[in-house]
Parts: sequence; C-alpha cells; structure tokens
Amino acid sequence: AAYWEWHVECDEDGDSAGGDEEGGRALDEDAEIKFGVATKKNQQFYKALTANDNGEDVPMNDDGTSLMKSIPNLKSGDVIGVALQHSDLPMVQFLHNGEPLHHLAINRFRGAVFPSVWLKHCEGVTASVAFNEAEFKKDPPHHRFGPLIVARGII
Repeated sequence: AAYWEWHVECDEDGDSAGGDEEGGRALDEDAEIKFGVATKKNQQFYKALTANDNGEDVPMNDDGTSLMKSIPNLKSGDVIGVALQHSDLPMVQFLHNGEPLHHLAINRFRGAVFPSVWLKHCEGVTASVAFNEAEFKKDPPHHRFGPLIVARGII
C-alpha cells in the first residue's frame, strides 16, 4: 500500500476568486484539477483527457483516465492525499486535507499505475507532489500506507 500527497498552491497573481478566513485563496471557478493514477504515462493519456474535457466521445477505460477524479472547492494550501492499495481488491482512495472522500474511491483496476494530475484553466496554480514521508502534511489513512517506492523487476 502506498500514499502520496499533492500540495495545491495559488500564487497571488494567478486566477483566484478570493479567499476566506478558513484557508488560502480559492481557485477560480473555471479551474479544475483531477488527481489519481494513470495506467499509461504517454501523450495519448493527456490527449484523451483533453478530448473528454472538450465534450468529445472518447473511451476513457482504454487509457486509464477513468482512474482520475476531480476534487471541487480547492483553495491554496489544500492537501490532496492519494492512498493506493494493490491487493486482492485494488483501490485508490482520496483525502482532502486529511478527510476521506469515500464517494470518490476507485475500486478494481489492473496493472501498473502512475501518479497523475491534470490542471485545466489553472493559471497561477501549482500542484506539487510529495512522495517522501518527511514532506507529508497530513497522515495517511492507515499505518499500512507508506511512501511510494520505485517498482523493482524480478529477475
């Protein structure tokens, strides 16, 4: 089981809709960020995601884009945790500032997957990934979820 985080930041000059007393500046209402995993890490993945966002009829299961979820109402300083379980019942879980988003969980996928993020209409917004435990801002959902490590081939 693996865990990593995406740290969302909005610079002062970027698209933002203001802030509130609870946190950072809100992202522009047109901004969309999708988090998750991809089964392919090539140009086809991103072209299919763009085509789908433009309303074109694209089979999403063929390239792994179905394994990404949009998380609404993000603000600068938000932390999106991704917990990946590769067992008998593979699962991707999402956490927003440490709180589980059960309705976005993805069950039953196959094969190798790669951490992925998609930013649409996000001028001035960055999503930095943290794979190292020392960089985590929130706790994983369970102690069995450790930092993501590089896969090793068995010879």
